[in-house]
Amino acid sequence: MAKAKKVVPESKQALDALKYEIAAELGLPVGKSVADANVEFATELGSIPSHSIKEDYWGHIASRDAGAVGGAITSRLIRKAEEMMFNL
Repeated sequence: MAKAKKVVPESKQALDALKYEIAAELGLPVGKSVADANVEFATELGSIPSHSIKEDYWGHIASRDAGAVGGAITSRLIRKAEEMMFNL
């Protein structure tokens, strides 16, 4: 199955930033928040193997948590679009 063509390819960087912002708000230890103390503590306890923490790695995150990030992204984008429409 071929990947869907992005409507606005330039939005990838902004969406990635939003993804990591929301993950941080939810307290999820993913990729770009490697310096987070929670990740350090989790790797010390062995619940997250230290070699698995790298940029843009989400393999140790539960599907439910990853879905929560996606849902929050969708909610924010809809809210932003509604605000923009309201201000027209």
